[in-house]
Amino acid sequence: MATYKYRAATATGQLRTGMLEGNSRAEALERLKRLGLMPIEAVETAGKAAAKETKVRTNTAMRRGIANALGELAVLLNAGLSLDRALQVCVENITRPPALKGVFAKLRDKVRHGTALSRAMMDSDGAFPPMASAMAEAGEASGKLDESLGRLAETLDRAEALRQTIVSSLIYPALLLTVATGVILVMLLFVVPQFEDLFSDAGAKLPTMTKIILGASHVVRSYGLLGLLVLGIGIAMLYRWLKRPHVRRAFHRRLLEVPALGTVIRNAETARFARTLGSLLDGGVALPTALGIAQRSIANVHMSEAIDKVSRGLKQGGGLSAPLAATGLFPPMALSFLRTGEETAQLGLMLNRLADVLDRDVRTAIQRMISFMTPAITVLMGGVVATVIASIMSAILGFNDLALGP
Repeated sequence: MATYKYRAATATGQLRTGMLEGNSRAEALERLKRLGLMPIEAVETAGKAAAKETKVRTNTAMRRGIANALGELAVLLNAGLSLDRALQVCVENITRPPALKGVFAKLRDKVRHGTALSRAMMDSDGAFPPMASAMAEAGEASGKLDESLGRLAETLDRAEALRQTIVSSLIYPALLLTVATGVILVMLLFVVPQFEDLFSDAGAKLPTMTKIILGASHVVRSYGLLGLLVLGIGIAMLYRWLKRPHVRRAFHRRLLEVPALGTVIRNAETARFARTLGSLLDGGVALPTALGIAQRSIANVHMSEAIDKVSRGLKQGGGLSAPLAATGLFPPMALSFLRTGEETAQLGLMLNRLADVLDRDVRTAIQRMISFMTPAITVLMGGVVATVIASIMSAILGFNDLALGP
């Protein structure tokens, strides 16, 4: 997938520039049209590496800082400050991360030189998500920029909160699994070898389980580093293989079919999509443009491509709920909320409510999965340790029986 630098015009005649990815120039131009822009040119850059060098790296601190700064900017605008003065106050109040201060300083400078805030966001080297410039433009067109920015800040904050909930929930099982692996390796590397000399003369008299444990210890000590090297190379090759579009597409499709995990992924992706789309619609963005932007918020390639097809049909006058239902990828509850929103002309409201419900379901499902994973890992670790100890003790007791025998 190549990176293209484009110039395009909005419906009001404003000029926009930016970067986007596509498998071909024609696909890049088509994506611009689906975003409601009139393409002027799209030129392929030197490559993805060159694009990544200029792109601002976004991490947890940056995402939280952007949400907080946009919320503060909305409050300042609502209080009657001019946009450039409000941006100046935001720049002065930002303390960390340092990169965020530079991002908003560039926004302030561009606005002072007459650039619209929405265009300045689009030209911020990827610091802001696509929905940010769209909602800012809608707010500029309606004269309610403060409301649009406030809604944008709330959306970004909720999305980051869900992301952190998922990550935080997985930390404890990951630590427990790491400790369990470490304990087992310590026993195989240091504890079991202490008895190897004691058992060396026993030979065939050793119990079968003791032989297995001694063999496992020998393999780990002799080939452990080689195994780690092979494992690292294998993970690197798997990562590169999954970067291929057709492989990643198939992998993401299979993930959705995994019991329990597939449901969580489906609900999480649908919640992110619904919140983004609902916020854009409430901010005054047209449905075709909002759908094209919301599609980019989905990480699962299979679901993203399905929404892309729906977006094309929507351009031709089709509905939203029926094509999404035809994909078979979205939860029935989501389709019910969409139908209600279309029938009542409250699609934005229903999408935001759907996102709240799905967020709650995702949190509950993750907590339930972790409640099973934690004792399972503990029992597995205890079972392995008990097996090692029992195999050694059985061999020692066997020696004692021989020594006490006639």
